[in-house]
Amino acid sequence: MRKVKLQVQLSVDGFAGGPEGQMDHLTWNWDEALKNYVTELTDTSDTIIMGGVLYQGMSGYWSSMKEDDEQYSFATKMNTYDKVVFSHSIQEPLTWNNSRLATGDAAAEIRELKARPGKDILVYGGARFVSGLIRENLIDEYHLFVNPVVIGNGLSIFASVDGAFKLELAAARGFACGIAVLEYRPKRV
Repeated sequence: MRKVKLQVQLSVDGFAGGPEGQMDHLTWNWDEALKNYVTELTDTSDTIIMGGVLYQGMSGYWSSMKEDDEQYSFATKMNTYDKVVFSHSIQEPLTWNNSRLATGDAAAEIRELKARPGKDILVYGGARFVSGLIRENLIDEYHLFVNPVVIGNGLSIFASVDGAFKLELAAARGFACGIAVLEYRPKRV
């Protein structure tokens, strides 16, 4: 069965974005080792799931990437992978290559995606969408990119968790750019 892998950037105090979704506090000057980590993570996947707000930001960015840009090889993956967008607000047809709008129950649709043949499934967000996946226990691996900043308040991916939610540490690694990646798996009892 395919795994659902979350890749998300967080502040040290656990926020995926500022109160209005701002991302200006995040570290973007990644070192080569962190870029290689992301490449390895994406190479094990062939499908991306995300919420509508993130789709609107990512679709224009990655689909307009030029061949001479250093991120072009990663953009090619983003543009060719299947993308399933979970949104109640998007009404117009999706224009980003290989994208489709999920219209059913998100948990049921993700379980059905996991049962299909193929590589793993990446989750990129946004915070409210990811929070719902966590609440439904749909994430198999958490790749938490902890940025060296505290922002005080903002959007939490753990906002909808009700009660204790135990995780097992699979790996922890620091990178020269200041980001620490913590890889967790749900502790299944």
